[in-house]
Amino acid sequence: MINVKSKEVLDKDVYTGTNEKIGTIKELEIDWRNWQVTDLEVELDKDIAETVLGASKSGVRNLLNLSALNKGEANWTDRGLNLRVAKENLHMYLKPLKPEK
Repeated sequence: MINVKSKEVLDKDVYTGTNEKIGTIKELEIDWRNWQVTDLEVELDKDIAETVLGASKSGVRNLLNLSALNKGEANWTDRGLNLRVAKENLHMYLKPLKPEK
């Protein structure tokens, strides 16, 4: 088992499989019933929020499901988290946005 402190994860950048920056990890979402992290809350870069989710504003935060981090599918480096997920497939791991009012 590898223990990691939240401060080692928070404010780290997240990248696609082609090294395109997606955004920055801001929070961890935890299921308190079984004490497991379920999602990473990521502040998406504006172009990713727009092209992947159709958001028209910057500073969009979204939940990245941990299924995107399956063993062998992601790795940590000095610069942050590298997903082996293509930009075109990110929508499968992010929550749909609520319609803007």
